[in-house]
Amino acid sequence: QGAAPSRMFSYRREGGGAPGRAGTARFLAQHNTWGFVATRAARGKIQGMPYGNCLLLSDGPINNSTGIPFFYVAPKDNTVVDLLKNPMASLTLPEADGNFCRKNLIDPEDPRCARLTLTGQMVTVPPEEVEFAKQAMFSRHPVVRKWPRSYEWFFMKMNIEHIWLQSW
Repeated sequence: QGAAPSRMFSYRREGGGAPGRAGTARFLAQHNTWGFVATRAARGKIQGMPYGNCLLLSDGPINNSTGIPFFYVAPKDNTVVDLLKNPMASLTLPEADGNFCRKNLIDPEDPRCARLTLTGQMVTVPPEEVEFAKQAMFSRHPVVRKWPRSYEWFFMKMNIEHIWLQSW
C-alpha cells in the first residue's frame, strides 16, 4: 500500500458523517465521483476566459477517504493544458450526485441541494503519492484502468486553499 498524503479531512466512510457544515463538506468530498473543474483558458480564441469541464475524481480509496481530490488526466485535455499554464482552479461538488435531492424530489439547482466549491492549486501527484492516487482512483472508477494507455494518463490533485459550502 502506498503512503497516504497529508489529510485535509479524515473520517470513516460508514455512517452519514459528522453533522453540521464540516460534516456536509466531508460528505460531499467523499461521495462525489465527479466534479466540475473551472480554469482560466490558456489556448486559442478563448485564452484568458473561464473554462469548465466535468472530471472524474476520488478523495481516496473506498476505505480511506481523505478530502483531497485526486484526478486521472491526460496532457492533451483542454483542462490540463490550462492547468499546466496556470494551476489555480475551482472544483464544485454537487449534492445532486447523491440521493438526497432525488429522494426528496428537489431539483439539483434548488439551494437545499448543497454544493461544495474548493479552490486551490492543481498539482501533479508526486512520485511518493502515485500508488495512493492509483488506489484512490481505481477503487472508485475501475473502468479507468482500461482507458487507452496512449493518452499518457497521469495523476493530479488539488492543494485546497479555500472552501465554500452552499448548504441552506
